Amino acid sequence: MRYLIIGLGIYGSNLALDLTKMGHEVIGADNRESIVESIKDNISTAYIIDSTDAASLQMLPLKNVDIVIVAIGENFGASVRTVALLKSLGVEHIYARAIDKLHESILEGFRVDRIITPEQRAASDLVEEIELGNNVKSMKIDDDTFVIRFEAPVYFYGIRYHDLRLREDYGLTLVAVARPKEVTGILRTPTLRHEVIDIESDPTITVEKGDTLTCIGTREAWRDFCRHING
Repeated sequence: MRYLIIGLGIYGSNLALDLTKMGHEVIGADNRESIVESIKDNISTAYIIDSTDAASLQMLPLKNVDIVIVAIGENFGASVRTVALLKSLGVEHIYARAIDKLHESILEGFRVDRIITPEQRAASDLVEEIELGNNVKSMKIDDDTFVIRFEAPVYFYGIRYHDLRLREDYGLTLVAVARPKEVTGILRTPTLRHEVIDIESDPTITVEKGDTLTCIGTREAWRDFCRHING
């Protein structure tokens, strides 16, 4: 995959280097020449650019990357303006780093794909999550074992849960299934809530659209599963 990382401080630089080591193409951007010079030979390419300037931002290959990560951490205003400009330019997939709760709440208003807070994500943790997949929620148990939560793929629709053979075929252990259910709130407005369903007591339950599966497995087991589903 191709990533554009805007903001090459300690966090952004570590993220860029780790993603590069994993075999991804990484483009970096920062307004500090010294930082760009120090990293440019270790990633695909790096630009000296002011991301708060719309004309300058458009010089970056925004349409030719899979995800833009705004890793600016020390300048609240620059981070928010950069995200706003990226949104106005039609960038589809944006991750953004928040430095505090106020910053986080503002980024939520932009509906970015993922908000990274210092408490929630070290650069290495985000790399692990990216490796597992952008639409997957995960929690690391040890160096190579994860709890992975993902929405059931279309490939599974209509198959009984007892017939999935996740452990036998992929090395993934299914520990829970949640299904969306419409409930009426206090103001009598319908909302969706996920409820755990008991697939052990009823072997006839089949996979439905919107089901969320929680599994335990290794990174390699997850890769094998994704290769099979996407292949």
